[in-house]
Amino acid sequence: MNQCNYQTAEPENGWHGKLNLVYADRLGTTALIHNSHQAPLKVQRPFYPEGQQICHSVILHTAGGVVGGDRMTLNFHLQPNTQALITTAAASKIYRSNGTQAKQSVNIQVDAGACLEWFPQETIVFNGAIYRQDLRVELATKASYLGWEITRFGRSARGEKFVQGEWRNYTEIWQEGKPLWIDRQWLPGSEEVFYSPHGLAGQPITGSLVWVGSAVSAEIVEKARNLWKSSTPHSPLATSHSLAGVTRLENGFLCRYRGCSTSEVRNWFIDVWQLLRMSFLNCDKCVPRVWQI
Repeated sequence: MNQCNYQTAEPENGWHGKLNLVYADRLGTTALIHNSHQAPLKVQRPFYPEGQQICHSVILHTAGGVVGGDRMTLNFHLQPNTQALITTAAASKIYRSNGTQAKQSVNIQVDAGACLEWFPQETIVFNGAIYRQDLRVELATKASYLGWEITRFGRSARGEKFVQGEWRNYTEIWQEGKPLWIDRQWLPGSEEVFYSPHGLAGQPITGSLVWVGSAVSAEIVEKARNLWKSSTPHSPLATSHSLAGVTRLENGFLCRYRGCSTSEVRNWFIDVWQLLRMSFLNCDKCVPRVWQI
């Protein structure tokens, strides 16, 4: 039975939002069987734009943004032989902090034969923000995970740069007690780091896409690189300073981006997503409706 608990009181030291989603196979349909949430997080009703096997869910953040002291905890559990695509209704905004850290924890459990596609929309880290995200994925045997993160440092459309504050992003993917990918990123806000070739190199946007679940051939890696080369000339905001890379992981695949255009990185990631879906999941891309608004 779908359970829904909703609390609205805001703690004095910031929001402590929680969202727990559990998916189960019900006669070939991936059903959202448990949904408990605490403000400002909630989830829309499930969508099935590509058939009953794949459940699409859209997460809402009703407060509009994250400030220092906020704590967001998201727990996703896919039971055996389910498939879900989870995204967010809008870009996440991490506001300037008064000195306290904002934190988001994402805990994902994917059981045998299940697959989660986790595609949050862009995260905008305002200058002066202090933010940390911890994402941990636990995979059973024959489970798979495909996810991305796209981060904009500073409201670059307004000329803002991320030269104050701090950003941390820790990602861990495990399978049966074995680490498959551990990624720890730290970006202190400063002019030096913003322009350093070992930092942002003057480019405000970074992105990572990771697939874990099946070994990836050299041919697919080359196809992903060619998708980047073919898509770049069509982006009016692309510059020669945009960089992208593709790497094979143990039982997986990683794409990285550093540049200045959200549409550039997202279009490339969507193309790679379609390539991986066709190669490993036997289905085409199905762009969530909220991305097209």
